[in-house]
Amino acid sequence: MYEPSRHLDTFMIAGFQYWDGACALPKMRVGDLLRLVPEPDNPYDAEAVAIYRKGTKLGFVPRDRNHHLAVMCHFGHRKDFELRILRLDREADPWDQVMVGLYVKDARKDEKRGKHGRRG
Repeated sequence: MYEPSRHLDTFMIAGFQYWDGACALPKMRVGDLLRLVPEPDNPYDAEAVAIYRKGTKLGFVPRDRNHHLAVMCHFGHRKDFELRILRLDREADPWDQVMVGLYVKDARKDEKRGKHGRRG
């Protein structure tokens, strides 16, 4: 049975306090989609996956959770994932202000209809 997406993981944005999260925080809302951007040239972690809201870098997927996601992104599956804001706490310490959920999109709906939306 088709599901729009399946929850894979929940985590706080790593490094939120070091990037531009404070600038974006007032505009952020629960449910907002964020963008995943692999950083294979990151000098601290070759499997780093940055998190963006529009053009603003918020931080990273935590290092202890980025391995499989980085591999999937490097093999061309970045658009198969969604990252959504699950909780905001503007009064918390910066590293605890934004909780996100990582989801994988279900491709079965597209497979049934074929590439151009027709039943195949």
